[in-house]
Amino acid sequence: MEQLFTLTTLTGILHSTIRLATPYLFASLGETISQRSGVLNLGVEGQMLMGAFAAFFVVVTTGSLLGGVVAAIFVGALLGLLMALVSVSFRAEQGISGIGMYLLGLGLSSLLFRLTLGSVQSVRGFAELALPGLSSIPVLGPALFKHSLLVYVAFALVPLVAYLLNRTTWGLNIRAVGDNPQAADTLGVPVIAIRYATVTVGGAMAAMGGASLSISAVNIFQENMTGGIGFIAVALVYFGGWRPVGVMLGILLFSLVSALQIWLQLVGIGIPSDLAVMLPYILTIIALALAPQRTGQPAALTRPFNRGMV
Repeated sequence: MEQLFTLTTLTGILHSTIRLATPYLFASLGETISQRSGVLNLGVEGQMLMGAFAAFFVVVTTGSLLGGVVAAIFVGALLGLLMALVSVSFRAEQGISGIGMYLLGLGLSSLLFRLTLGSVQSVRGFAELALPGLSSIPVLGPALFKHSLLVYVAFALVPLVAYLLNRTTWGLNIRAVGDNPQAADTLGVPVIAIRYATVTVGGAMAAMGGASLSISAVNIFQENMTGGIGFIAVALVYFGGWRPVGVMLGILLFSLVSALQIWLQLVGIGIPSDLAVMLPYILTIIALALAPQRTGQPAALTRPFNRGMV
């Protein structure tokens, strides 16, 4: 057990925590923006899979990492628009339409993978980028400041999204639409346009989460490679109280336990591997069950907007 508390192991656990948090951050922050406008998107997992495939395919065929990122954002935005069309314009039940989006992304990414690539292969993805000065800090430097570019982008989005939602006119409109769309509409706020924009942005960010897996974290694509990340990301929005910083803290807690279970197996701690893999998900269930009643939930979440109806 003492092997778990060596300096090397603790540094490795912290480094893994930051790396594992990245796809959750992209997906959860995008879902936070969407839900703050009143739209629940359970199709995050499917959007992540399509983003992962699009980014990987472009990198395989062109060698351009920037092209892969752009492709993921474009595909995610298109799927976000489709989700907005179904949920906002057609006013379909958001939970059901979200599951449909997940199944679409799952099936389409698998089909395209088989038609184009056919087998698992690897690419040269984003390399680790050590921040000058900061990466040389003992212990914390290698753990916090030696990651790929997409890791830094994901964490930089936390204060950016918080500022957007809390300090800008657009953020005020998003929150107004999520709490009382009828009142916002009477004040001239374009409710439909706001919801379309937030769901589209959420889709693009979810796809970036997928890209952070396929061209940064593992540098491969395989069918259903997200393994439930999108659904956990949605749960972490609730856990974080619809606040970007709270969402990030929930993600870090989940990622810490995920990293811990990996290192428990690496150092040979004698616990069943199946139990170790279950630990992060058990923690998520317990945390959601024991968390106090959140006051940040948008009042109109999942409620379709009908002009003239209260």
